[in-house]
Amino acid sequence: MQNFVFHNPTKVIFGTNTISKIGKEIEKFGLKKVLLLAGGGSIKKNGVYDQVVASLKENHIEWIEFWGVRPNPVLSHANEGIRIVRENNIEGILAVGGGSVIDEAKCIAAGFYLDNLWQAFEREVEIEKALPIFTVLTISATCSEMDPYAVLTNEIENKKWNIGGFALYPKVSIIDPSIQFTLPWEQTVYGAIDALSHIMEFYFQAKGEEPTSSIDEALILNIFRSIDTLQKNPKDYYARASLSWSAVLALNGISGSGLYGGDWACHTIEHGISAIHPEVAHGAGLAVVFPAWIKYIHTLNEPQFLRWARNIFGKENVESAVLSLKEKYRSWGAPVSLRDLNISKQEIPLIAETVWKVSKIRTIGAIKELDYNDIYEILNIAY
Repeated sequence: MQNFVFHNPTKVIFGTNTISKIGKEIEKFGLKKVLLLAGGGSIKKNGVYDQVVASLKENHIEWIEFWGVRPNPVLSHANEGIRIVRENNIEGILAVGGGSVIDEAKCIAAGFYLDNLWQAFEREVEIEKALPIFTVLTISATCSEMDPYAVLTNEIENKKWNIGGFALYPKVSIIDPSIQFTLPWEQTVYGAIDALSHIMEFYFQAKGEEPTSSIDEALILNIFRSIDTLQKNPKDYYARASLSWSAVLALNGISGSGLYGGDWACHTIEHGISAIHPEVAHGAGLAVVFPAWIKYIHTLNEPQFLRWARNIFGKENVESAVLSLKEKYRSWGAPVSLRDLNISKQEIPLIAETVWKVSKIRTIGAIKELDYNDIYEILNIAY
């Protein structure tokens, strides 16, 4: 096990009827005016917006609303948010939504202090400070509510890249699992697959380290049980709460402690897919990429992949476990091939080239540093 430092400064308030606490939490930081960032309007249908606004009013917090964050947030919208923040003397960002909204909130918070936000994605400038970020989570998936990372698409250059920095940890995040009762089934599933993928990015790079590998296995199995239960009863609070907290633990530092930083090739490949096809949900893309990547890469860390096959699926070889993973995803209604995403085989070279652009700023993969040909082969397996 590697040496590591675990430090997560985000305060999480978890449970039913907790959204009303957000105004008081913002007030504790001495803020008087925030940007309320949101997506397409679902928070006005499920009652979250009314609870947030009531809490802000009660604690004498002014706000300006900025709507329209896309499921795959884009640079132009984030830049518009930065302009609004600067012109209105806004002191902090309140993200009300899922991971995409929170990611864009982080970009706006960091971009306030930068001349050019995209330079941070190109690794030309460091993120040293950001406006304080607060979140009210509506979809459990990315753990952006308790991590220091954000993903954004430069829609002009077809680059879906990430940034990170300690300043991007939210100050306070509210997680009320009960507000997710009415989520469309596919959003619940794709959120779970995203969380599973975060765990596996760390887990497969491990060399049998305990206790982190055992924690990761428990989280994987817990997410499986939660989704299987929610498929029968979307309003099962215990399953919703279990999924919500598992998604947090998947990427708040717990699941990767001492495990070499993770591989992250699958996330990078998926970002290439959804950069070209923004209609593809992140979790849907990961459901397609991960089984193909496991099939391609598993012999390079065979003991850990065999451990996964046995402890998760009760299989004695990785190939059978990959089939079981695909069957599980398929049973939830998730895609398991590029064909399922309506992506043609002719597009594979373009997707591979889009993924390969990331090599300009960092390596792709850790178990194996992937080159263009590796990416191309994985995409072909995924087809």
